[in-house]
Amino acid sequence: MLFARLAQVSQDVAATSARSKKTELLAELFRDAEPDDAPLVIPYLAGRLPQGRLGIGWRVLSEPVAPAPQPRLSVQDVDAALTVIGDVAGAGSQAERRRLVGELMGAATEIEQRFLFGLVTGEVRQGALDAVAVEGLARATDAAPADVRRAVMLAGGLQPVAQALLARGPAALADFRLTVGRPVQPMLAHTAGSVGEALDKLAELGACAVEEKLDGIRVQVHRDGDEVRVHTRTLDDITDRLPEVVAAARELASESFILDGEVVALDGDGRPRAFQDVAGRVGSSVDVARAAAALPVSPVFFDVLYADGRDLLDLPFARRHEELARLVPEPMRVRRTVVDDGEDDRQRAAADTFFARTLERGHEGVVCKGLEAPYSAGRRGASWLKVKPVHTLDLVVLAAEWGHGRRTGKLSNLHLGARRDDGSYAMLGKTFKGLTDALLAWQTERLRELAVSDDGHVVTVRPELVVEIAYDGLQRSTRYPAGVTLRFARVVRYREDKTAAQADTVETLLAAHPPLNA
Repeated sequence: MLFARLAQVSQDVAATSARSKKTELLAELFRDAEPDDAPLVIPYLAGRLPQGRLGIGWRVLSEPVAPAPQPRLSVQDVDAALTVIGDVAGAGSQAERRRLVGELMGAATEIEQRFLFGLVTGEVRQGALDAVAVEGLARATDAAPADVRRAVMLAGGLQPVAQALLARGPAALADFRLTVGRPVQPMLAHTAGSVGEALDKLAELGACAVEEKLDGIRVQVHRDGDEVRVHTRTLDDITDRLPEVVAAARELASESFILDGEVVALDGDGRPRAFQDVAGRVGSSVDVARAAAALPVSPVFFDVLYADGRDLLDLPFARRHEELARLVPEPMRVRRTVVDDGEDDRQRAAADTFFARTLERGHEGVVCKGLEAPYSAGRRGASWLKVKPVHTLDLVVLAAEWGHGRRTGKLSNLHLGARRDDGSYAMLGKTFKGLTDALLAWQTERLRELAVSDDGHVVTVRPELVVEIAYDGLQRSTRYPAGVTLRFARVVRYREDKTAAQADTVETLLAAHPPLNA
């Protein structure tokens, strides 16, 4: 498939908000694709590079290169070129990457150049998410969308399913079964604003469980006899990094299972250590024994997908929890309370109390789960609703970055700062999340009025504009002057009713997050 065809579809998908139109555009693309194109077409549509980060700076990509007059690059050509660029290392690597990037851009047409720029910078935001791609693939191959979704769940991703479907048609879906040792995409939760709201939404499903939401690393643990494998929510194999989890799995009564849970670390008082500590421990593959001694971790399980030769995915959650209780002793199971009647005032009060005590224990919230619902792997199921306290800050915009792709010509990525005692500002991170097209246009005009410098990438502004930011928590960071950065920051609204002197301070922020274990 020509890369230009993919670039055009990406542009067309970005130009429409109708899901039905997006689906048809992707269906037409899949009809034209070869089976071997699927592993590239799908991540490109979602704005992902199979190679990951390539070490290409923004300035290199911004150097003008005359576009090719006619398309000739295939998606395979582009993948091969990006692989070569990603492999460049050693002395003179920067100059060699610059040469290779110029060579690739020179072989690309204007629309291909724009798409490549967006792919490499992570600015492809055309809305071609995997859910829409699944529907487009089903339509292109005359397969049932539900069957495709289940195959994707069991395969751990859309690419292998697409490749099989394009090669052999709907009959290929029978190849994808729940198998111990092959990770599946985890079920995810939607968000509710409060426990009461979650109970209201789940009322039509009947009884529900309210479980602690642990701020650890999501893991899926597979055991087949003595063989134990541990995978992350992105399906990466981290077995060798978690000897404690492997040992714990081998102690369980069954020799064949797939468990879903979290890996956490607790301090001397039994309170959870900061997420960043756990992530650092799990992310390190060097001297695992020393890391385990310095920060031991333990698994906490909340679901079971397979046990003793039985696929449990379609069982109601109540039945799956019975199996979990049979397999996993209480200390390794997540705390929970059951609400039989979501309209009963006493049970609602008990659920609110459980939520409050969960926060007191240092955890990040709760997940309310319908007891009659199956495990909807790979999807944000309506039967799982997470509830977390909402953190907001009024911060000052220090700078903004020019956007790419759909945001070309707009100031997008905001640099956010909190006040210090001396009147200066400490940058806490960046965000482009939560910005509507109208807000982008407004902030671009307003920030240009406040601009003091523009290097073509970052516009530094006078620290006068206050923006309300929602965030999920803090993590330590040596990149920022206060030693912390915001997790999952997103714009709520601009506060033109506030001056910069009324913005939140670094001291206030740190005081609100004592569990950071700084």
